[in-house]
Amino acid sequence: MNKQKLAILGSTGSIGTQVLEVVRQHPDKFEVIALSANGNWELLAKQVNEFTPTVALICEENCFEDLKGAVTRTTELLVGNEHLPSLVSINEVDTVVNSLVGFSGFIPTLEAVKNGKKVALANKESLVVGGELILKELKTSGSSLIPIDSEHSAMLQSLVGEKASFIEKIIITASGGPFREYSLEQMKEVTVEQALKHPNWDMGAKITIDSATMMNKGLEIIEARWLFDLPVEKIEPVIHPQSIIHSIVTFIDGSSKAQLGPPDMKVPIIYALTYPERLPLETPRMDWSTAQELTFIPVDYERFPCVKLAMDVIDEGGTAPAVLNAANEIAVERFLKKEISYIGIPKLVEKCLDKFGTGIDPKIETLLEIDKETRNYATRI
Repeated sequence: MNKQKLAILGSTGSIGTQVLEVVRQHPDKFEVIALSANGNWELLAKQVNEFTPTVALICEENCFEDLKGAVTRTTELLVGNEHLPSLVSINEVDTVVNSLVGFSGFIPTLEAVKNGKKVALANKESLVVGGELILKELKTSGSSLIPIDSEHSAMLQSLVGEKASFIEKIIITASGGPFREYSLEQMKEVTVEQALKHPNWDMGAKITIDSATMMNKGLEIIEARWLFDLPVEKIEPVIHPQSIIHSIVTFIDGSSKAQLGPPDMKVPIIYALTYPERLPLETPRMDWSTAQELTFIPVDYERFPCVKLAMDVIDEGGTAPAVLNAANEIAVERFLKKEISYIGIPKLVEKCLDKFGTGIDPKIETLLEIDKETRNYATRI
C-alpha cells in the first residue's frame, strides 16, 4: 500500500499537532507533503525539520524571516494566507487535513474538493458558511469529505452500512462546557479565565469559548445538516457531561447506535485518514470492568441561546449561516479582549443576524462580501 500523502493546514494547532502524532505512530502509512501555520514559526520549523515536507507556509509575514532562519531542510517556504489554496492543489497530495480555525478554512476546503482531494475536515466553518456550494462540488469532483469532529465522526461510524432513509434522528452530544449548571444570573459574571477552562477537552481559545457558549454545538448542527443531508428537525442536541458517547443515531425501527470512547481527538483523526479502514492507535481505552455513569440533560436554549440562533439560520438559509459565523468570530474576539461580556456574545450575534441575515443565494463572492460587512458591523457595535 502506497503512503497517503498529506497537506496539513493549521499544523501547529491542537488538531494539527495530533495529526502529526498519528503520523509518528504510522510512518509507513503517511507522508507529509505540505504544512501551514498562522504565526507559530518556532513549532512549524520543528515540524518541517522533522517531517521534511515539500512546502511549508507561514501566514503572518513578520514571522517569515524567523522561520527561514530556523529551517534546516530544503523545504520550499511560502508566506501569506493567499497561498493556502495552492497547498491543497499540489498534485502529489492525496488528503487535505483542514484544521484551520474560522472562516479562513472555507476557501481551502472548497479548492481541495474542486481538485478531487480527500478532505479530512476539522474546520466546521467550511460547511457552516458554504455547505451548499461544497456539496455541489462533491457531487461532480470525485472528492470525499470525512469529518474529524468527534461528534460527526461518531455519526459516520454509526451510519456505516445503513441507508439514509433509515435515519429517524441524530442525537449530537455536548459536554455543556464549564457553565452547564450556571444560572442566567451567574452567567452575567463569567470571566474570560473561567470560560477558557474546559472540563473535558484541551482546545484553542476560540473553540473553547464556543464550547462554553455552546455555539460550537450550533455550528456542528449546521455541519451535520450538510454532511448527512438531513433537515434540522432530525438533529437534536443533548448535554452529556462525561463526553464518552460522542453521538447517537436513532433509526426508524426504534433502535439506536452510538460511538463511545474516552475524549481523545486522535481517534476521529485516524478514522478520517483511514476511512473506511482502521489502523491500531495507542490511546486510552474504556475500562468496562469499572462502574460507569452516563448522564443526559436537555439543552436549555434560554441559558444557551447560541444553539437556537444556529438552528434557526438553517431554515433561513442563504447567507444567514455566514452572518452567524462571522458575527460569532468577532464576538468571541471581543470577549477575549474583555470588550464585551460573556452573555454579550449571543446578543451581538443576534444583532448582526437582524441586520444581515437574509436568504440571499450564497455565491462565493456574496459570502466573502457578507462576511466582511458582518465583521465590520460586529466590530463597531
